[in-house]
Amino acid sequence: MTGKITGCAIYSGNEWIPEGNLTFEAGKITDVGQTSHHTLETVYHFPKSYRCIPGMIDMHIHGAKGADTMDATPEALRTIASALPAEGTTAFLATTITQSKKAIEEALENAASVIGHQKEGEAEIIGIHLEGPFINNKRAGAQPEKYIIPPDKACFDHWQEIAKGAIREVTLAPETEGALDFIRHLHEKHVIASIGHSDGGEKDLLQAIVAGASQVTHVFNGMRGLHHRQPGIVGGALLHHELYNELICDGRHVCKEVVRLAYQLKGSDRIILITDAMRAKCLKNGTYDLGGQPVHVKDGLALLDSGTIAGSVLKMDEAFRNIMSFTDATLEDVIQMGAINPARQCGVADRKGSITVGKDADFIILNEKNQLVMTFCKGILSYQKKD
Repeated sequence: MTGKITGCAIYSGNEWIPEGNLTFEAGKITDVGQTSHHTLETVYHFPKSYRCIPGMIDMHIHGAKGADTMDATPEALRTIASALPAEGTTAFLATTITQSKKAIEEALENAASVIGHQKEGEAEIIGIHLEGPFINNKRAGAQPEKYIIPPDKACFDHWQEIAKGAIREVTLAPETEGALDFIRHLHEKHVIASIGHSDGGEKDLLQAIVAGASQVTHVFNGMRGLHHRQPGIVGGALLHHELYNELICDGRHVCKEVVRLAYQLKGSDRIILITDAMRAKCLKNGTYDLGGQPVHVKDGLALLDSGTIAGSVLKMDEAFRNIMSFTDATLEDVIQMGAINPARQCGVADRKGSITVGKDADFIILNEKNQLVMTFCKGILSYQKKD
Protein backbone atom coordinates (compact mmCIF):
# COMPACT_ATOMS: atom_id res chain seq x y z
CA MET A 1 0.00 0.00 0.00
CA THR A 2 1.19 3.49 -0.91
CA GLY A 3 -0.12 6.50 0.97
CA LYS A 4 0.55 10.15 1.63
CA ILE A 5 0.04 12.54 4.53
CA THR A 6 -0.30 16.14 3.43
CA GLY A 7 -1.25 19.59 4.70
CA CYS A 8 -0.22 19.32 8.36
CA ALA A 9 3.09 20.10 10.04
CA ILE A 10 5.38 17.05 10.07
CA TYR A 11 8.15 16.52 12.63
CA SER A 12 10.96 14.92 10.65
CA GLY A 13 14.35 14.33 12.24
CA ASN A 14 14.55 17.26 14.64
CA GLU A 15 12.62 19.92 12.75
CA TRP A 16 9.11 20.82 11.71
CA ILE A 17 8.09 20.85 8.06
CA PRO A 18 5.07 23.18 7.79
CA GLU A 19 2.32 21.97 5.45
CA GLY A 20 4.52 19.00 4.66
CA ASN A 21 4.17 15.78 2.69
CA LEU A 22 4.97 12.31 3.95
CA THR A 23 4.86 9.35 1.56
CA PHE A 24 4.96 5.72 2.62
CA GLU A 25 4.95 2.40 0.80
CA ALA A 26 5.09 -1.23 1.93
CA GLY A 27 5.24 -0.18 5.58
CA LYS A 28 8.21 2.19 5.15
CA ILE A 29 8.59 5.96 4.87
CA THR A 30 9.75 6.74 1.34
CA ASP A 31 9.71 10.54 1.23
CA VAL A 32 9.37 13.49 3.63
CA GLY A 33 9.36 17.11 2.55
CA GLN A 34 7.30 20.07 1.39
CA THR A 35 6.68 18.62 -2.06
CA SER A 36 5.93 15.12 -3.29
CA HIS A 37 6.43 13.60 -6.73
CA HIS A 38 4.25 10.57 -6.02
CA THR A 39 0.80 10.51 -7.60
CA LEU A 40 -0.57 7.01 -7.01
CA GLU A 41 -1.34 7.22 -3.31
CA THR A 42 -4.18 7.16 -0.86
CA VAL A 43 -4.02 10.78 0.28
CA TYR A 44 -4.83 11.90 3.84
CA HIS A 45 -5.14 15.67 3.92
CA PHE A 46 -5.18 17.59 7.20
CA PRO A 47 -5.45 21.24 8.28
CA LYS A 48 -2.14 23.03 8.66
CA SER A 49 -2.81 23.32 12.43
CA TYR A 50 -2.61 19.51 12.74
CA ARG A 51 0.72 17.77 13.39
CA CYS A 52 2.24 14.49 12.38
CA ILE A 53 4.73 13.03 14.87
CA PRO A 54 6.37 9.62 15.44
CA GLY A 55 4.30 6.88 17.08
CA MET A 56 4.86 6.35 20.79
CA ILE A 57 6.79 3.35 22.16
CA ASP A 58 5.66 1.96 25.54
CA MET A 59 8.50 0.10 27.28
CA HIS A 60 6.40 -0.92 30.28
CA ILE A 61 2.90 -2.23 29.75
CA HIS A 62 1.35 -5.40 31.17
CA GLY A 63 -2.02 -5.38 29.45
CA ALA A 64 -5.12 -3.66 28.14
CA LYS A 65 -8.74 -4.36 27.22
CA GLY A 66 -9.01 -7.43 29.45
CA ALA A 67 -5.76 -9.06 28.31
CA ASP A 68 -2.38 -9.45 30.04
CA THR A 69 1.05 -10.63 28.90
CA MET A 70 0.93 -13.28 31.64
CA ASP A 71 -2.20 -14.82 30.08
CA ALA A 72 0.36 -16.48 27.79
CA THR A 73 -1.93 -16.75 24.78
CA PRO A 74 -1.50 -15.28 21.28
CA GLU A 75 -5.01 -13.85 21.57
CA ALA A 76 -4.07 -11.86 24.69
CA LEU A 77 -1.06 -10.23 23.06
CA ARG A 78 -3.03 -9.48 19.92
CA THR A 79 -5.77 -7.87 22.02
CA ILE A 80 -3.18 -5.57 23.60
CA ALA A 81 -1.47 -4.85 20.27
CA SER A 82 -4.80 -4.02 18.66
CA ALA A 83 -5.88 -1.71 21.48
CA LEU A 84 -2.74 0.44 21.73
CA PRO A 85 -2.97 2.38 18.44
CA ALA A 86 -6.08 4.10 19.87
CA GLU A 87 -3.77 5.90 22.31
CA GLY A 88 -0.96 6.66 19.84
CA THR A 89 1.29 3.70 20.73
CA THR A 90 2.76 1.94 17.69
CA ALA A 91 5.30 -0.34 19.43
CA PHE A 92 5.77 -1.79 22.92
CA LEU A 93 7.57 -4.20 25.21
CA ALA A 94 5.24 -6.94 26.46
CA THR A 95 5.83 -6.80 30.21
CA THR A 96 5.74 -9.73 32.61
CA ILE A 97 5.29 -9.71 36.39
CA THR A 98 6.90 -11.63 39.24
CA GLN A 99 5.34 -15.08 39.12
CA SER A 100 6.28 -18.76 39.25
CA LYS A 101 9.03 -19.84 36.86
CA LYS A 102 6.51 -21.93 34.99
CA ALA A 103 4.13 -19.00 34.47
CA ILE A 104 6.95 -16.71 33.33
CA GLU A 105 8.28 -19.34 30.94
CA GLU A 106 4.84 -19.83 29.40
CA ALA A 107 4.51 -16.06 28.91
CA LEU A 108 7.98 -15.84 27.33
CA GLU A 109 7.36 -18.78 25.01
CA ASN A 110 4.05 -17.30 23.94
CA ALA A 111 5.49 -13.83 23.29
CA ALA A 112 8.31 -15.36 21.24
CA SER A 113 5.76 -17.16 19.09
CA VAL A 114 3.86 -13.93 18.37
CA ILE A 115 6.77 -11.54 17.78
CA GLY A 116 7.41 -11.25 14.08
CA HIS A 117 4.06 -12.85 13.22
CA GLN A 118 1.61 -10.07 13.98
CA LYS A 119 -1.32 -8.90 11.94
CA GLU A 120 -1.19 -5.69 9.92
CA GLY A 121 -2.24 -2.59 11.81
CA GLU A 122 -1.24 -3.79 15.28
CA ALA A 123 1.26 -2.01 17.52
CA GLU A 124 4.46 -4.00 17.10
CA ILE A 125 5.80 -6.09 19.97
CA ILE A 126 9.49 -5.18 19.78
CA GLY A 127 10.52 -7.31 22.75
CA ILE A 128 9.84 -8.31 26.32
CA HIS A 129 10.31 -6.44 29.59
CA LEU A 130 10.95 -8.85 32.46
CA GLU A 131 9.71 -6.97 35.55
CA GLY A 132 10.99 -9.15 38.35
CA PRO A 133 11.33 -11.68 39.80
CA PHE A 134 14.84 -10.47 40.75
CA ILE A 135 13.64 -7.73 43.09
CA ASN A 136 13.54 -6.80 46.81
CA ASN A 137 10.46 -7.99 48.71
CA LYS A 138 10.60 -4.83 50.85
CA ARG A 139 9.64 -2.84 47.75
CA ALA A 140 7.54 -5.45 45.98
CA GLY A 141 4.54 -3.17 45.49
CA ALA A 142 2.05 -5.15 43.41
CA GLN A 143 4.62 -7.87 42.60
CA PRO A 144 3.68 -11.13 44.38
CA GLU A 145 6.33 -11.58 47.09
CA LYS A 146 6.28 -15.38 47.25
CA TYR A 147 7.76 -15.65 43.77
CA ILE A 148 10.68 -13.24 44.27
CA ILE A 149 14.07 -14.93 43.73
CA PRO A 150 17.73 -13.75 43.77
CA PRO A 151 19.31 -12.70 40.47
CA ASP A 152 20.30 -15.84 38.57
CA LYS A 153 22.34 -15.69 35.36
CA ALA A 154 21.66 -19.29 34.40
CA CYS A 155 17.93 -18.78 34.90
CA PHE A 156 17.98 -15.63 32.78
CA ASP A 157 19.94 -17.31 29.99
CA HIS A 158 17.42 -20.15 29.98
CA TRP A 159 14.56 -17.68 29.81
CA GLN A 160 16.24 -15.70 27.04
CA GLU A 161 16.57 -18.93 25.07
CA ILE A 162 12.87 -19.64 25.57
CA ALA A 163 12.13 -16.07 24.48
CA LYS A 164 14.30 -16.50 21.38
CA GLY A 165 16.39 -13.50 22.41
CA ALA A 166 13.39 -11.16 22.77
CA ILE A 167 14.01 -10.04 26.38
CA ARG A 168 15.21 -6.44 26.03
CA GLU A 169 14.79 -5.16 29.58
CA VAL A 170 15.01 -6.62 33.09
CA THR A 171 13.85 -4.76 36.22
CA LEU A 172 15.88 -5.77 39.29
CA ALA A 173 17.05 -4.58 42.72
CA PRO A 174 20.81 -3.86 42.65
CA GLU A 175 21.31 -4.38 46.41
CA THR A 176 20.28 -8.04 46.35
CA GLU A 177 22.90 -10.79 46.49
CA GLY A 178 24.53 -11.40 43.13
CA ALA A 179 22.80 -8.44 41.47
CA LEU A 180 25.91 -6.54 40.34
CA ASP A 181 27.35 -9.60 38.60
CA PHE A 182 23.92 -10.14 37.06
CA ILE A 183 23.83 -6.54 35.79
CA ARG A 184 27.25 -7.03 34.18
CA HIS A 185 25.90 -10.16 32.51
CA LEU A 186 22.87 -8.28 31.15
CA HIS A 187 25.10 -5.49 29.88
CA GLU A 188 27.30 -7.98 28.04
CA LYS A 189 24.17 -9.49 26.47
CA HIS A 190 22.95 -5.99 25.39
CA VAL A 191 19.88 -6.21 27.64
CA ILE A 192 18.74 -3.15 29.60
CA ALA A 193 19.34 -3.48 33.34
CA SER A 194 16.68 -1.26 34.93
CA ILE A 195 16.77 -0.48 38.66
CA GLY A 196 13.41 -0.97 40.32
CA HIS A 197 11.48 -2.46 43.23
CA SER A 198 14.59 -1.69 45.24
CA ASP A 199 15.28 -0.78 48.85
CA GLY A 200 18.89 0.11 48.06
CA GLY A 201 20.68 3.38 48.58
CA GLU A 202 22.72 5.62 46.30
CA LYS A 203 25.83 3.47 46.85
CA ASP A 204 23.97 0.50 45.40
CA LEU A 205 22.80 2.64 42.51
CA LEU A 206 26.32 3.91 41.76
CA GLN A 207 27.67 0.35 41.76
CA ALA A 208 24.85 -0.64 39.42
CA ILE A 209 25.74 2.16 37.00
CA VAL A 210 29.36 1.02 36.94
CA ALA A 211 28.18 -2.54 36.31
CA GLY A 212 26.09 -1.40 33.34
CA ALA A 213 22.62 -0.34 34.55
CA SER A 214 21.17 2.37 32.32
CA GLN A 215 17.58 2.85 33.44
CA VAL A 216 15.25 3.19 36.43
CA THR A 217 11.84 1.52 36.42
CA HIS A 218 8.86 3.82 37.16
CA VAL A 219 10.92 6.35 39.12
CA PHE A 220 9.54 7.22 42.60
CA ASN A 221 7.38 4.07 42.67
CA GLY A 222 8.65 0.85 44.24
CA MET A 223 11.94 2.22 45.57
CA ARG A 224 13.51 3.93 48.57
CA GLY A 225 12.62 7.59 48.43
CA LEU A 226 14.59 10.80 48.76
CA HIS A 227 15.66 11.90 52.25
CA HIS A 228 17.75 14.98 52.98
CA ARG A 229 20.48 12.83 54.56
CA GLN A 230 20.07 9.80 52.32
CA PRO A 231 19.33 10.32 48.62
CA GLY A 232 18.15 6.72 48.15
CA ILE A 233 17.39 5.26 44.75
CA VAL A 234 15.13 8.20 43.90
CA GLY A 235 17.80 10.82 44.62
CA GLY A 236 20.41 8.91 42.65
CA ALA A 237 18.03 8.35 39.75
CA LEU A 238 17.40 12.08 39.47
CA LEU A 239 21.02 13.04 40.02
CA HIS A 240 22.89 10.72 37.65
CA HIS A 241 22.54 11.58 33.99
CA GLU A 242 23.60 8.09 32.91
CA LEU A 243 20.19 6.77 33.89
CA TYR A 244 17.00 7.05 31.88
CA ASN A 245 13.99 7.37 34.19
CA GLU A 246 10.69 5.68 33.35
CA LEU A 247 7.83 7.93 34.46
CA ILE A 248 4.14 7.11 34.92
CA CYS A 249 2.56 10.48 34.23
CA ASP A 250 -1.03 9.96 35.39
CA GLY A 251 -0.91 12.39 38.32
CA ARG A 252 -1.66 9.46 40.68
CA HIS A 253 1.57 7.44 40.80
CA VAL A 254 3.51 10.71 40.90
CA CYS A 255 1.81 14.02 41.69
CA LYS A 256 2.16 16.82 39.17
CA GLU A 257 4.56 18.85 41.35
CA VAL A 258 6.99 15.93 41.57
CA VAL A 259 6.62 15.25 37.85
CA ARG A 260 7.70 18.87 37.37
CA LEU A 261 10.68 18.33 39.68
CA ALA A 262 11.75 15.21 37.75
CA TYR A 263 11.41 16.99 34.44
CA GLN A 264 13.46 19.96 35.61
CA LEU A 265 16.24 17.72 36.92
CA LYS A 266 16.38 15.09 34.16
CA GLY A 267 15.20 16.94 31.09
CA SER A 268 13.40 15.32 28.19
CA ASP A 269 16.53 13.53 27.01
CA ARG A 270 16.55 11.22 30.07
CA ILE A 271 12.85 10.60 30.74
CA ILE A 272 10.87 7.76 29.15
CA LEU A 273 7.08 7.99 29.27
CA ILE A 274 5.42 4.68 30.16
CA THR A 275 1.92 3.60 31.15
CA ASP A 276 2.58 0.48 33.31
CA ALA A 277 -1.00 -0.32 32.34
CA MET A 278 -2.77 -3.53 33.35
CA ARG A 279 -5.66 -5.42 31.79
CA ALA A 280 -8.31 -3.01 33.10
CA LYS A 281 -7.20 -0.28 30.71
CA CYS A 282 -10.03 0.51 28.26
CA LEU A 283 -12.56 -1.23 30.55
CA LYS A 284 -15.07 -0.07 33.16
CA ASN A 285 -14.63 0.20 36.92
CA GLY A 286 -14.44 -3.24 38.52
CA THR A 287 -12.18 -5.94 39.92
CA TYR A 288 -9.51 -7.46 37.70
CA ASP A 289 -6.54 -9.82 38.00
CA LEU A 290 -2.86 -8.86 38.09
CA GLY A 291 -0.36 -11.61 38.79
CA GLY A 292 -3.00 -13.70 40.52
CA GLN A 293 -4.08 -10.82 42.76
CA PRO A 294 -7.43 -8.99 42.69
CA VAL A 295 -7.06 -5.35 41.63
CA HIS A 296 -9.92 -2.92 42.23
CA VAL A 297 -10.22 -0.21 39.60
CA LYS A 298 -12.27 2.88 40.24
CA ASP A 299 -12.13 6.23 38.48
CA GLY A 300 -8.71 5.68 36.96
CA LEU A 301 -6.98 4.25 40.04
CA ALA A 302 -6.00 0.56 40.38
CA LEU A 303 -5.47 -0.76 43.93
CA LEU A 304 -4.76 -4.09 45.65
CA ASP A 305 -6.82 -5.07 48.70
CA SER A 306 -4.01 -3.55 50.80
CA GLY A 307 -4.42 -0.16 49.12
CA THR A 308 -1.17 -0.52 47.17
CA ILE A 309 -1.28 0.97 43.67
CA ALA A 310 -1.24 -1.90 41.18
CA GLY A 311 -0.26 -0.71 37.74
CA SER A 312 -2.41 1.82 35.93
CA VAL A 313 -5.13 2.30 33.37
CA LEU A 314 -3.24 5.22 31.84
CA LYS A 315 -3.27 5.73 28.08
CA MET A 316 -0.17 7.06 26.35
CA ASP A 317 -1.85 10.08 24.77
CA GLU A 318 -3.13 11.03 28.23
CA ALA A 319 0.41 10.65 29.58
CA PHE A 320 1.96 13.05 27.09
CA ARG A 321 -0.81 15.62 27.45
CA ASN A 322 -0.39 15.38 31.22
CA ILE A 323 3.33 16.06 31.20
CA MET A 324 2.78 19.04 28.90
CA SER A 325 0.19 20.31 31.39
CA PHE A 326 2.28 19.59 34.52
CA THR A 327 5.53 21.07 33.14
CA ASP A 328 6.75 23.38 30.42
CA ALA A 329 7.46 20.40 28.14
CA THR A 330 6.80 21.00 24.46
CA LEU A 331 5.54 18.57 21.84
CA GLU A 332 9.15 18.18 20.73
CA ASP A 333 9.96 17.07 24.29
CA VAL A 334 7.10 14.57 24.17
CA ILE A 335 8.57 13.09 20.98
CA GLN A 336 11.91 12.75 22.76
CA MET A 337 10.40 11.08 25.86
CA GLY A 338 7.79 8.95 24.12
CA ALA A 339 9.49 7.89 20.89
CA ILE A 340 13.18 8.75 20.52
CA ASN A 341 14.42 7.68 23.97
CA PRO A 342 12.60 4.33 24.07
CA ALA A 343 13.66 3.55 20.49
CA ARG A 344 17.28 4.09 21.47
CA GLN A 345 17.01 2.06 24.66
CA CYS A 346 15.25 -0.82 22.92
CA GLY A 347 17.79 -0.92 20.12
CA VAL A 348 15.30 -0.14 17.35
CA ALA A 349 16.29 3.45 16.56
CA ASP A 350 17.41 2.31 13.12
CA ARG A 351 13.77 1.73 12.18
CA LYS A 352 11.56 3.47 14.76
CA GLY A 353 11.34 6.61 16.89
CA SER A 354 11.44 9.28 14.19
CA ILE A 355 9.90 10.18 10.86
CA THR A 356 12.80 9.57 8.50
CA VAL A 357 13.07 8.01 5.07
CA GLY A 358 13.65 4.27 5.34
CA LYS A 359 12.12 3.85 8.79
CA ASP A 360 8.85 2.12 9.63
CA ALA A 361 5.81 4.20 8.77
CA ASP A 362 4.77 4.49 12.43
CA PHE A 363 3.27 7.91 13.06
CA ILE A 364 0.32 9.68 14.63
CA ILE A 365 -1.77 12.72 13.73
CA LEU A 366 -2.70 15.24 16.43
CA ASN A 367 -5.13 18.13 16.20
CA GLU A 368 -4.47 21.63 17.52
CA LYS A 369 -5.40 20.45 21.05
CA ASN A 370 -2.90 17.56 20.89
CA GLN A 371 -5.78 15.09 20.73
CA LEU A 372 -5.17 11.92 18.76
CA VAL A 373 -6.83 11.91 15.34
CA MET A 374 -5.17 8.98 13.55
CA THR A 375 -2.53 6.33 14.14
CA PHE A 376 -0.59 4.52 11.44
CA CYS A 377 1.33 1.32 12.19
CA LYS A 378 3.74 0.45 9.38
CA GLY A 379 1.63 2.49 6.99
CA ILE A 380 -1.68 0.90 7.97
CA LEU A 381 -4.41 3.20 9.32
CA SER A 382 -4.87 1.53 12.71
CA TYR A 383 -7.01 4.08 14.51
CA GLN A 384 -9.23 6.97 13.48
CA LYS A 385 -10.99 9.28 15.89
CA LYS A 386 -14.74 9.35 15.53
CA ASP A 387 -16.31 12.71 14.87
